[in-house]
Amino acid sequence: MTVTNPESVPALEFAGLTKRFGENVAVDHIDLVVPPGSFFGLVGPNGAGKTTSLSMAVGLLRPDGGTVRIFGRDVWADPVAAKALIGVLPDGLALPDRLSGREILLYLGLLRGMSREVVLERADELLRVLELDGAEPAPVVDYSTGMRKKITLATALLHSPRLLVLDEPFEAVDPVSAATIRTILQRFVAAGGSVIFSSHVMPLVERLCDHVAVIAKGKVLASGPLGEVRGGQALEDAFVHIVGARAGGTEGLSWLAS
Repeated sequence: MTVTNPESVPALEFAGLTKRFGENVAVDHIDLVVPPGSFFGLVGPNGAGKTTSLSMAVGLLRPDGGTVRIFGRDVWADPVAAKALIGVLPDGLALPDRLSGREILLYLGLLRGMSREVVLERADELLRVLELDGAEPAPVVDYSTGMRKKITLATALLHSPRLLVLDEPFEAVDPVSAATIRTILQRFVAAGGSVIFSSHVMPLVERLCDHVAVIAKGKVLASGPLGEVRGGQALEDAFVHIVGARAGGTEGLSWLAS
C-alpha cells in the first residue's frame, strides 16, 4: 500500500474546473495546484474568473465540471470534511451586521460546534489583535470598510483553519487596516498555514506571495513560484506581457490638452 505524505498533498487543487453563465464561459477547464504552506496570489484583470473560481473552491458556487480538493478532500463529494479545513473571506458576503463583532464570532463559533469558552477566548484575542476591541459593543453595520474586512477575517480564522481562501481582502481597505491584515496573514503562513487570495494589485501580490497564478478570460495563463512567473521583471510587467493587454490612453483624447 502506498502511503501519501501529508506534506505533499496540495492545500488546494482544481482539476478541469469549469463554470458557464448562459453562453459565457466564466471559468474554462482550470487546472491549478496551491502547495501546502504557500502564500499564493491569484491575479487577473476584472472579469477574469477569479471570484467565480474561489467561490467554487469553497462550496459557494457549484461547478459545471471538474473537481476541487482541499488537502485531498473533495469539496463537493465530502463538503463537511473539506470545509472544516478552510477559512473564507468572500468578496461582498453579507454579515449579520446588527450584531457586534464579538456576537458575530460567538454565533459563528457555536454554529461550528465549538465550545462557548473557546469561542469567547479566541474572539477576545482576535478582536484585540485586529484592533477591533475598541469598537465593542457597536454593531457591525456601523463599521468602516476596513473594520468589516477585519471582522470577516476574524470569522475566517476563528476555528483555526489550515487554508485561508480570501477574495480581494485588501480592496477598499485603508493603509493601517491593510498593514494589520498583512501581518496576520504572514504570521499564519509562517506558522504552517496556507493562503490563496485574489487581487488585481500586482505590487501587493509581489510583496506578499511566494507563488502566483495569472488568470484571464477564465483560463490560467501562467502558474508557479513568483520568480518563475515574473521572469526577472516586475510582476506587473510580466502580467501585461502574459495577458497580452494593450495599454490604454496612448492615443486619442487630444482635446484634453486643448
